[in-house]
Order: sequence, then structure tokens, then C-alpha cells
Amino acid sequence: MSPQEGSTKGGRGKPKSSKAVSRSHKAGLQFPVGRIARFLKAGKYAERVGAGAPVYLSAVLEYLAAEVLELAGNAARDNKKNRIVPRHIQLAVRNDEELSKLLGSVTIANGGVLPNIHQNLLPSKAGKNKSDIGSASQEF
Repeated sequence: MSPQEGSTKGGRGKPKSSKAVSRSHKAGLQFPVGRIARFLKAGKYAERVGAGAPVYLSAVLEYLAAEVLELAGNAARDNKKNRIVPRHIQLAVRNDEELSKLLGSVTIANGGVLPNIHQNLLPSKAGKNKSDIGSASQEF
């Protein structure tokens, strides 16, 4: 066999017949490592960007997205819905202590607020004590 043929043994570089494998696939991630590397370089966050930085950042972003989507999916299922809407994301984030702290200053459009009624606004127990000052005016 001559050195010009596509030999897989020895030599330098990759064999001719091998397919390109993405960095996301190598890292076992769904988020795009190459795109995040491009954004890190174009954003001028640093003069140089190492090979591991976009992989790590992709993994972190993928984990956060999976966490939010799982909690939002549970909120959607609790409301008997098949589709996640911004309200479900809001409920998921605000009911989780760590996500609420991370996204504390974030406004989610069409998210609404958590259902909450202050204790002072709730009606007092009727029949607890008839000699209350305010109860006499209510008995007509």
C-alpha cells in the first residue's frame, strides 16, 4: 500500500474516510459548543478563549435550561395543560428557592405573580369571640 492511499494505520492527521464529529457530540451535550465559542470570541470577554471554556459554559446553560423546563413542565401538568406557557415558567422559577434567587431581578413577560393573599386581608374566624369591637357593627 502506498502512502498516498487512505490508510487508517500510522501517519498524522485524521483518516480520509472519517466523518466530522461536532464538539457538542464529543462532549455529550445538546447545546452548541461551537456557537458558544464563536459568541465568546466575538463578545471580547477576553483576549483569548480556551478550548474548555465553551464546553463548560454549554454544559451549564444546558443544565439550567433542563431544570427550568422540567419544573415548568410539572407546573403545566398541574394545570392540566400540554403546552408550557410563560405563566408555567414563572410559577416554576418563583416556587424554586435557588432559581428564584438567580432570576430575582428578571421580569418574565405574561408571567403574572404567585397567588398570595396576605394574612391580614383574610376574614377573621366568625364565632371566635362575639365581644370584639368591630363585630357589633356587623350584626344588623
